[in-house]
Order: sequence, then C-alpha cells, then structure tokens
Amino acid sequence: MKGVLVKEWTEFEKLTISQDVPRPELGPRSVRIATHAAGVSFATSLVVAGRYQRKPPRPFVPGTEVSGIVTEIGSQVRNLSVGDRVVGAIDWGGMAEEAVAPEATVFKIPDKLDFSVAIALTNSYMTSYAALTWEHLLRVGQGDSLVVHGAAGGVGIAAIEIGKILGATVIANVGSEEKRDIVLSHGADHVINYREESFREIVQSLTDGVGANAVYDPVGGDVFMQSLRCLAPEGRICPIGFAGGDIPQIPANILLVKNLTVCGLNMGYYFGWSPTDMRWEYETRMRAMMEQLVTWWSEDKIHPRVSHTFALEDFQEAMQVVLGRKAMGRVTLRIA
Repeated sequence: MKGVLVKEWTEFEKLTISQDVPRPELGPRSVRIATHAAGVSFATSLVVAGRYQRKPPRPFVPGTEVSGIVTEIGSQVRNLSVGDRVVGAIDWGGMAEEAVAPEATVFKIPDKLDFSVAIALTNSYMTSYAALTWEHLLRVGQGDSLVVHGAAGGVGIAAIEIGKILGATVIANVGSEEKRDIVLSHGADHVINYREESFREIVQSLTDGVGANAVYDPVGGDVFMQSLRCLAPEGRICPIGFAGGDIPQIPANILLVKNLTVCGLNMGYYFGWSPTDMRWEYETRMRAMMEQLVTWWSEDKIHPRVSHTFALEDFQEAMQVVLGRKAMGRVTLRIA
C-alpha cells in the first residue's frame, strides 16, 4: 500500500512516499481502518527524527491520529463493527492508506462529521477537555478567568471553546492580528497580541489586579514564567507542551507565596504512549469524553477548525505549515 515509511531516524524533509508499505498486522483487540484523513503535528517530526520520548520500532509509518472506516475487526473487539465511521489516536501508522489501531482509543463519529474535522477531536479537544475539567488539573468553572496561550492553534481553539462552555471568561494570547480574529470567532472574551503587548500587565488589568484563576500553556519558556506571576492566589497552571522550545525551571518560592498549583498533562499517557500502556485502564473514561465532545459538536457548541488540508503526496508541505507555525487550527492529510 501507499504511505510514508521511516526506515531510519531522519529529518522529516528527507522522507518520501513509498508504494510498498507493508500492511499492518491485525491483533485480537484491534481494528483495521481504511484511512480517510490523518493529523500532522510537531510531535510527529520529533518521532521521525528519534527525538521523542517514545521510539517506534523501525520501519514504521508516522502519524498518530486517523479517521476513516473500519474494514476489519479483531476477534476480541466488542465496541466497533465493520463499516463504522471512526476517529482514533494510534501508536503510529496514520500516514498511509490503512492503519491498525487498538479498540481502546478508537471512537465512532456521526455520519455528518467530516473526517478531517474529526481529527481535531482526538489530541486537540480531548487534551483541552481533560486539562480544563479533570479534578487533578485546572478544574475551570463558572466565573473563572482562563488564560489560553497559543490560542490560535488546535489545542488553543479547543481550550477557548470548552472554557466558554464551562462558564469561564477566556483571555486568549496570540501572535498576530489575523490570529486575533480567529480566536474571537471561536468565543474568546479578550485577546492579547503578545508581540505588541505585555500579556502579564493586561491580564492583571482585565482581572482588576487579582490575576487569572487558570492558565493553559502549550508554549513553555518565558511564557510559563510570566504566567506564574499573573496568576491569582490559589491559581492553577497546566503545561501541556513546550512549543516555544524552552522547558521552564519552576521557582518554588512563587508557588509557596501565592499557593499556586502546577498540574502537568501528558495526554499520551491515556492514549497508551507512555512506557506503561494505560489505554485499556482508561478506556471507559476516554470513550465518555469523546461522547461528550461529539454531543457538543452536534449541538453546535464546538467548531473544530481545520487550518490546512493536503493530499498524502503533499505531506512535506503540510509539515512545513506546522513547523512554520502558520496553522490556525489543525493541519490534516486527505488519504482515501
């Protein structure tokens, strides 16, 4: 079959399309999917280069998010059937005509939900939902002030929309006027252009000097450090990644003085991407989360944004959009 095949650790731009990708084997608790769309992410470029914490056995097909139609099921599969339209978070294998995925992280989607749009519901919306609602994380509620960094990206847009559903006042931090318009269209109450303004000063002003109750941070570096300083007493901050490149060293004295909580989220732990595979233990919780997201989509409460869509053959161009930080929403490949 056709797909992208990684034989050795390499830079993403050196990869090419192969016509001879081996079909993945189907396990008893897995399903085979005729892939219609696949997600493209920054993390995928790290996996290909061997710089990610989790290294697939080579050769492998990159890509951890797929949507399509189930064509075959394993002998122990119970929740899915041949012919189901699905979206899933998988170990690898997304950028090819077929993928095999564990049933635990594959979810049915409605007939009217476009396959590319469905891609955003996996990493982007599930990550933001967990970060904002789970009891050990941000616990955003009615009347809270929520700062969202990287607000025009896939997880940022998801955090804005879910924050509004939860009753928060959302302060979105972006890097251009074009992105300002995007986040306003997804419900942000206030927008800060960090290239022109001091987000710390504006957050303090918007919250009458008290500070924000919660910060959602996929950026890291100095953004994280400044966020600590504009949190309200007993505020919470959730780092989910370090797109800015720098991993911050957390000053414990600031946490102590203001009674702050830092609550990190590695969503891959629940998708089975950690050294200990926990996806089966969390399957029920993850399936309930996806059902809630699909319900919100059906009720027109969330609007996953696909920034760019490319053919499989143009996968290099798709990654350049991601690496160049040109995406406003998700970037996907159309495969079928």
